[in-house]
Amino acid sequence: MKTYQYKAEQFIPIDLEHAWDFFSNPRNLSTLTPKEMDFTVLTELPAAIYENMLIDYTVKPLFGIPLKWQTEIIEVEHKKHFTDIQSKGPFKLWRHKHEFEAVEGGVLMNDTVDYQMPFGILGTLGHSLLVKKRIEGIFTYRKKVLDKLYKNKK
Repeated sequence: MKTYQYKAEQFIPIDLEHAWDFFSNPRNLSTLTPKEMDFTVLTELPAAIYENMLIDYTVKPLFGIPLKWQTEIIEVEHKKHFTDIQSKGPFKLWRHKHEFEAVEGGVLMNDTVDYQMPFGILGTLGHSLLVKKRIEGIFTYRKKVLDKLYKNKK
């Protein structure tokens, strides 16, 4: 089974404390998700993530078809990184590591997503035709949102 990997890097002109507070707050997930995905959180959310936290939601990633998804936060190192996995959802594997590094003038944020498609050869075909572009689109959307939110903040 092929494991795909998507990596994204973004500079944000804010301090590490502010970046961590924003990204470790699960209430901000919907801000970073394209509106057409109709991301709806089903879980009562605290203001900060923690290890073993479960987040249930529905999302419409392709063709407006709603899917239930459950994310588990499996690792948190304050102001450095956190990792979430898909506990229930459309992928055979989904592991997303978020890393934060204070740099001159702001924060460098790195995301690494490792994922596997279900359905064998059909999943491989779906990946090349749709899923890869959709994942890239989600991160492009997120970059635009963050650039707009923090464009004038130093």
